[in-house]
Amino acid sequence: MTRTKPTFPKPGCRIAVIGATGSGKTTLTQQLGVALNFNVIELDALHWMPGWTEAPWEEMRIRLDAMTSQDRWITDGNYSQVRDLVWPRADTIIWLDYPLMVVFVRLFIRTIQRIILKVELWNGNRERFKDNFFSRDSLFLWLISTHPQHKKKYLIAFQEPQHAHLQVIRFKHPRQTELWIESLHESVINHQDGKKLVKFS
Repeated sequence: MTRTKPTFPKPGCRIAVIGATGSGKTTLTQQLGVALNFNVIELDALHWMPGWTEAPWEEMRIRLDAMTSQDRWITDGNYSQVRDLVWPRADTIIWLDYPLMVVFVRLFIRTIQRIILKVELWNGNRERFKDNFFSRDSLFLWLISTHPQHKKKYLIAFQEPQHAHLQVIRFKHPRQTELWIESLHESVINHQDGKKLVKFS
């Protein structure tokens, strides 16, 4: 018996990727940028200056305003301080709504890799063992304390009238996301082979 391959919604041209810390937003955004040939806007890169100092919100908003004035883009991040700028211009929200334990494990693996390999993040910043495991600013503490809150807040936000235009694509497990990305790549390959193009607009 042949198993039917699941179908997935088509993304729009202005996409905002949201989800808990460590859920894989940046990875997905980079994959989408390649598959769709869209500009990628990483909000963390706009927010974090050298030495883990925070950029002034007004400065970040000015830069983000110019970037999201373009026709095709993907943002990555949960910053509520700029949601009123991003969401009204977006046409698609991709929500990585994974279980807490799944995200916790992914965050742990990512953190260890970044520390051991001394991965340079935004503007020369690198994660440090002490900050992640022995600090009140630990991302693990942040994840545990905010995970259920974010889910409730997002569900409420999606129902607000100013967000009625948004298509919300909600993935509840990484495998769903992987299959969706595979479907996008297959569409690109079919187009390159001269077959029917699935339009993402």
